Amino acid sequence: MYKQNLYKIISNDKLTDNVYKMVVEGDTQYITAPGQFVNILISGKYLRRPISVCDYDSKTITLIYKTVGEGTQILSKMMPGEILDMLTGLGNGYDISKSHSPLVIGGGVGVPPMYNLTKKLIENNQNPTVILGFNTKSEIFYEDEFRALGAKVIVTTVDGTYGVKGYVTDAFPEEYDYFYTCGPMPMFRAIEAKAKTSGAYSFEERMGCGFGACMGCSCKTKYGNKRICKDGPVLLREEIVW
Repeated sequence: MYKQNLYKIISNDKLTDNVYKMVVEGDTQYITAPGQFVNILISGKYLRRPISVCDYDSKTITLIYKTVGEGTQILSKMMPGEILDMLTGLGNGYDISKSHSPLVIGGGVGVPPMYNLTKKLIENNQNPTVILGFNTKSEIFYEDEFRALGAKVIVTTVDGTYGVKGYVTDAFPEEYDYFYTCGPMPMFRAIEAKAKTSGAYSFEERMGCGFGACMGCSCKTKYGNKRICKDGPVLLREEIVW
């Protein structure tokens, strides 16, 4: 179930050259699983902007987003006290009942939703290993926040300027019983080639409505067409057609 509501911006801070962290205050009751997203109405733009939920509590939602176009540029310039019109509780999110020692993999702007997922896994007495993948040291964000949760955290950079040199797949541990991931498609394909367990992928797709009405984000699966915004964004490894 989703809900349209108004939210007050509490903070909107720059984390890297093009990544921002925004905290908004308002109704959070419709967010029920890690990996869900919100859809934000931006002044002067016809389509809302989908942003994954990084974290939430009873009063606030934390969103981390990258400035990639006019809409997110406008968002990055908004100030505390301004009001956002958002749809919340969108998407299916991750099922955290699948594992005991999971592997949590975030790549670039796929990192934010993995934070609340990791928090929920730890609260559920699971033992996640977190791999955060970036291109270079200057792009890294939220490493300390993941460590503060108590998770084992491995950071990779493609150019080797920090952490493990290479891709997320170069840092896979020997033992894990499930994987959760969010990130770019090339990373997904590399994970699919290497992973040895079941897992769940959170896909990005251009969306119109965000709640399954327009069918604009439909994709083919082994079990028929699914809408990324409503039946996803999380799809299980066993159902994906690559």
